[in-house]
Amino acid sequence: MPALPDVVVVGAGIVGAACAEALSAAGVRVLVIDRDGPASGTTAAGEGNVLVSDKEPGPELELALASRFEWETVLARLPERVADVEWESKGGVVVATGDPAPLKTFAAKQQAAGVDARVISAAEAFELEPLLTPRVTGAVHYPDDAQLQPVLAATALLAAVRDRGGEVRSGVTALGLRRSASGRVIGVETTDGVIACGAVLNACGPWAGAFSAEAGAPIRVLPRRGMVLVTAPLPECVLHKVYDADYVGAVGSGDAELQTSTVVESTRAGTVLIGSSRERVGFDESLRVRVLRELARKAVGLFPFLAEVAVMRAYGGFRPYAPDHLPVIGPDPRVPGLWHVTGHEGAGIGLAASTGRLVTELFLGLAPHVAAEPFRVDREAVISG
Repeated sequence: MPALPDVVVVGAGIVGAACAEALSAAGVRVLVIDRDGPASGTTAAGEGNVLVSDKEPGPELELALASRFEWETVLARLPERVADVEWESKGGVVVATGDPAPLKTFAAKQQAAGVDARVISAAEAFELEPLLTPRVTGAVHYPDDAQLQPVLAATALLAAVRDRGGEVRSGVTALGLRRSASGRVIGVETTDGVIACGAVLNACGPWAGAFSAEAGAPIRVLPRRGMVLVTAPLPECVLHKVYDADYVGAVGSGDAELQTSTVVESTRAGTVLIGSSRERVGFDESLRVRVLRELARKAVGLFPFLAEVAVMRAYGGFRPYAPDHLPVIGPDPRVPGLWHVTGHEGAGIGLAASTGRLVTELFLGLAPHVAAEPFRVDREAVISG
C-alpha cells in the first residue's frame, strides 16, 4: 500500500505542477488531483510568457526576476524524455509608436530594480525586428524575456513528480476539507472519496476562490478573461517577443472593461500568436468577435505584413486575478494545513518556477529566496470585502 501523501495539490495547471515538482524534488510526498486533467484550464490558454519586462518595480517583479532563472534550474532537473518544453531565451522588444519618453522612464525604473533593460533607437529596433512598422519611435530590448510551451511544461513537471513516487489523478474534483477536532487539515474530500493527507494546496487558478469557500477559508480571486489569435504557419518572421508600450499599463490595470494591447510572437511550429486582451466577464466563455477584431487591428499596426496572413484559430481562457495585482502564495492562518497558490493572472507561467520554490521553502521552514510577506494569504485585499 503506497504511503499517504504529505500534500495534496488541487489543480494540475502550470502553478500547481510547479509546486508539486518543487515539493517532490525536496522529498515531500505529493498527490496532484484535477477535475479535468493536467494543463486543461488556464494553462492551455496561455501564450507561454516568461517576462521580466512588463512589471513595475516591486514584489511581483522581484518574484519574476527570480523565477526567470529558477526556470532554468527546474528544467535542468526534469527527466530527459520530457525535458523539451520549447524553452526559448528569445528576449523581448517593447516598442513605442508615439512619444517614447514614458517607455524610457519605465525602463529606467526597471534598470534600477535590476532588470536588463536596454533602451534602443528606432533604427536598432528594426535591426532586431526588420518587419516592424516604420511608425516606431523608440524601443527597449529585454534580453531576459523568454518563452515556453505551457502544456508541455506542465506535463513535464508532473512527469517528474511521478518519477519521484508522486501521483497525479485526473477526473477527481475536490469538494472540501476533512479536519481534525482542533481544526487542522487531515484530508481532502473528493468525488473519489476522502484522501488523507497532512496539507492541501489550493492551486485552482481562477476557481481558487470557489474552492477556498468550500474549504471554509474564502479568498478573493476573480477570473479575468484573455483571448489569443493564432496564424497559419509562416517562415521565421518575428524573432523576439514583441509588444507595444500599452501592454504594461494593461497588465497593472484593475479596470473591468475590455483592454487590448499588442503582443506578437512566433512559436517553434511557425505559427504567430497575437494577443492580448483583458476583460472581467465572470466565467462567460462566449466568443467575442469585437475582441478578436481589435487584436488583429492592433497587431497589423505593429507588423503590417500580418494583414495578408490567415488566422488559423482563436482561443481564450480565464486568468486568476487578485484585487491588489499580487499572487497569493502561502499558508492560510485560519485553517492549519491549508495553503494557497493563485492570483498570478497572466503571469502564472513565468512566475510558476519561483512560486513552487517559495511554497517548498515555506512548507519546510527554510529561508525564502524572495520576500514572502507581500504574497501572504491574510492580507486585506484577499480575505476582506
